[in-house]
Amino acid sequence: MGVSAEKYQQSLDFLFGRLNYERMGSSKYSTSDFKLGRMQELLDSLGNPQLQVPTIHIAGTKGKGSTSVMIAEMLSAAGFRTGLFTSPHITCYEERILIDGQQIEREQLVELVSELIQVVEQLDLKPGNLSPTFFELTTALAWMHFQTQHVDFAVMEVGLGGRLDSTNVCAPLASVVTNISYDHTALLGNTIEQITREKAGIIKQGVPVFSGVTQPEALAVLEEVCQDKQAPLYLLNRDFNRLVEPHQSVKLEQTDDSSLLPDKKQQNIQVRTPWSLIDQMPVTLLGTHQLVNATLAVTVIDYLRQQGIPLEDGQMRQGMSCLKWPARIELVQKTPPVIIDTAHNGASIEALVETLAASFPQSNRILIFAATKDKDVGQMLGILLSHFQTVVLTQYLSNPRRIPVEELVDLTRETQKLTGNTSQLIFTDSPEAAWSRAKEVLTSDSLVCVTGSFFIAAELRELLLGTTDEVLVAESC
Repeated sequence: MGVSAEKYQQSLDFLFGRLNYERMGSSKYSTSDFKLGRMQELLDSLGNPQLQVPTIHIAGTKGKGSTSVMIAEMLSAAGFRTGLFTSPHITCYEERILIDGQQIEREQLVELVSELIQVVEQLDLKPGNLSPTFFELTTALAWMHFQTQHVDFAVMEVGLGGRLDSTNVCAPLASVVTNISYDHTALLGNTIEQITREKAGIIKQGVPVFSGVTQPEALAVLEEVCQDKQAPLYLLNRDFNRLVEPHQSVKLEQTDDSSLLPDKKQQNIQVRTPWSLIDQMPVTLLGTHQLVNATLAVTVIDYLRQQGIPLEDGQMRQGMSCLKWPARIELVQKTPPVIIDTAHNGASIEALVETLAASFPQSNRILIFAATKDKDVGQMLGILLSHFQTVVLTQYLSNPRRIPVEELVDLTRETQKLTGNTSQLIFTDSPEAAWSRAKEVLTSDSLVCVTGSFFIAAELRELLLGTTDEVLVAESC
């Protein structure tokens, strides 16, 4: 049994042939292009699968993907069939739609797309701009898959914003807003208050909200919206918090072969929720920001327990200890260390720099950097440059939203002039060339970090690992 490569490719061609905002700069569209009515019409035509799947809905500027996978893994470890929808993908489209960590099969994808095509052909003929976009179809596919596979829960990560995102037509058990910082300002607004209001658009009448937001101006918006919706609001450091357990460290261990290995036992937290005190919760993802995401995820799971869903502390720990999340401060090579991260705004870049400083002692640091149009590249470079002796500038190849490397060089030199930075600059026209140049300047005390965009992270990860998730242990640069 199987599906031909031709049919599979035809299905992908249909999806990627639709209007795809992931491949467009934000200057090419506005919030008026996002229409929940269009998404609702599509789902109505499919029998509203989203209303038949118990859902946890997650928005935020950063950390929403990590928090989503943590919640999903804990539910799966407790024996619940759990769907997870995230975006964008790193290596292949099917990564966006998982059940218990397993990607949707090609046969399933082709079958569901065939069903979608029949519905879309009818919608395309209707007046009123009802032609669904790539992301709308992908979201619908996820709910269709979760319904047909009879999942117990679906964890749905918002794609962009919240209020007008195509995931925002569900009836969730809980809503989560991880944090708020500046990103997609052309669409979401130029102030923390405006961005928060867009994220808070996922809040539903009477549905509890869990949030890691800490800025006073963002909290004021959340409290206002929750009061208006009569939605209970649980806040980090007010209603729940965490402690790093005694004698634990976020450092990486030095092993006998002198390669850096992440010790998954090194980050253990104690989580206090409104209902429980949960000890020895492992966090395998690097960075103190992941401790915050884990605290949020554990609190959401503990809330579900209070609603009668059977979950044991041991099952939660098992789910957290087995967790993998590609390209999120991911160690893909150990000798010398190579880190790949999807950071693409100031807040996520700061988290990356903090983690590198805390976890890696190497003094000769090499940055491979590429970025996307409409991002605050000056801010990212302003944070990054002082932490790297050599900066290899490049451009990814898979998406037209890339900043051409010539433009990136100008931006970097301008930032260096403003900050007095003297890092060595190297520029190349492809990720493969960037990797080759980075290897030329390695020493015995080197670390390589790839960041700036989902797309450069994806292309370098595939170059190094292919389609495997296995870390390169012995092979050096």
